[in-house]
Amino acid sequence: QVQLVESGGGLVQAGGSLRLSCAASPSILRLSDMGWYRQAPGKQRELVAAITSAGRTNYADSVSGRFTISRDNAKNTVYLQMNSLKPEDTAVYYCYVRIGPLSDYWGQGTQVTVSS
Repeated sequence: QVQLVESGGGLVQAGGSLRLSCAASPSILRLSDMGWYRQAPGKQRELVAAITSAGRTNYADSVSGRFTISRDNAKNTVYLQMNSLKPEDTAVYYCYVRIGPLSDYWGQGTQVTVSS
């Protein structure tokens, strides 16, 4: 019954901003660690940001200072605010939820394209 629905991707000019959303169900996932991965063509999958149920966060060095992950537990939604976007941020962004020590559930992804 786990469902993750990403939205908010699109095309943006370098230096611009996008806000990604991940709507999660069922509501017990508010107790789980969640975050965002991304994968660009020809590149390895990269962990972008993670957030615990208590709100503790961590970021990839490549996005630190530009991206902010947050969650609204009342709405069962995780966000990724992306500012100062660069062409190298172009990728498919995937929301995940950690449902076990070796098990994550992934959404279908949302495309982010940053033009120069």
